Amino acid sequence: MEDIVLYEKTGNIGKITLNKPEQRNTITLDVLKKLIDSFEHSAENEDICVIYSANGKHFTVGADLKYGYELLTNELRLAEAIEYLESWQILTRKMLAHPGIIIVGYHGWVIGGGFEHTLACDYRIAAEDTRIMLPELGVGLFFSNASTKILPRIIGEGRAKELMIMGKALSAKEAFNIGLVNQVCPTPSLARILKRTANIIDSKDHLALRYAKSFINENQDLSIESVLARESITMMTTGQSVELKRRLEKFIKKE
Repeated sequence: MEDIVLYEKTGNIGKITLNKPEQRNTITLDVLKKLIDSFEHSAENEDICVIYSANGKHFTVGADLKYGYELLTNELRLAEAIEYLESWQILTRKMLAHPGIIIVGYHGWVIGGGFEHTLACDYRIAAEDTRIMLPELGVGLFFSNASTKILPRIIGEGRAKELMIMGKALSAKEAFNIGLVNQVCPTPSLARILKRTANIIDSKDHLALRYAKSFINENQDLSIESVLARESITMMTTGQSVELKRRLEKFIKKE
């Protein structure tokens, strides 16, 4: 039996792949546990960059609704239902805490929690056939993965309310136009573009990359004075690194 989530590492780049193509990569408790373990393992491996993608026609159609219905209607599975709901949130915590840069590559349908958990990624690339939808309110469900905070931060409160309340599907182009994805590419080129982007990120200074991710994630909730103080300390820290001196010397000689 094939693993439902794959993890591999090549150099400084990790790759995490949803691998339930026949089930449209539906997300059950087992999948969430595997994703949590994979991102945790990737962080322990000190991956500088992580490519998060999926096999099959769709990235993921989100939660397995039949599975979720069984959990919610069977009192004997209440503990599993609670674990399932909380595991979505744990996954976001692991992804945000990962010191590396996480790039997600969308294709096909990306629905509900299957999209919301990817808001914790640092860079989003969509193939041209991507369709993103948040249908929760239409079926009486609610949103997960801190999406009620992260999504408005990315696209603004008005756009976030429209996407969440109306539940309309967005094309890749529409998602790009509102700043929800960073890049759109031809569907057959997605794997190549993801790899190229990961290589570009890996070429940056690794220490500075880690600070950049954590500061951008955290500094939005701090005062300007606190941010200035944090940046000053970090400029001094990175300024003392051997790698910085090597890169500056190389740049000066090129000039």
